[in-house]
Amino acid sequence: QLQLVESGGGLVQPGGSLRLSCEASGFGLVYYAIGWFRQAPGKEREGVSCISNNGGSTYYADSVKGRFTISRDNAKNTVYLQMNSLKPEDTAIYFCAAQSGTTGCFRYSFEYPYWGQGTQVTVSS
Repeated sequence: QLQLVESGGGLVQPGGSLRLSCEASGFGLVYYAIGWFRQAPGKEREGVSCISNNGGSTYYADSVKGRFTISRDNAKNTVYLQMNSLKPEDTAIYFCAAQSGTTGCFRYSFEYPYWGQGTQVTVSS
């Protein structure tokens, strides 16, 4: 059974950093593009970043460009989201999602059939 588990969330001060991990089990991550999404209270889920199965293609939302970096280690079946210069508006539950495919990555939540349970990121002083 395909499973995704996020970790690495927590409470951090503005300007701080966190690294989120998305570990897959039950399938080889090498065949899947991975997306990171977030949902703040009272807001719709939004795409943050995505990475193609081989890491050759990435996407970042304008709101995180230059601050967040997505990467993957297929040998460890894990995708990472390094988040630097965090702002209070980055506070949200962060989800990773998987979609099979070997070309590019997918920006929209409806394109992903497999989801993790989410990890809370809170940016506050």
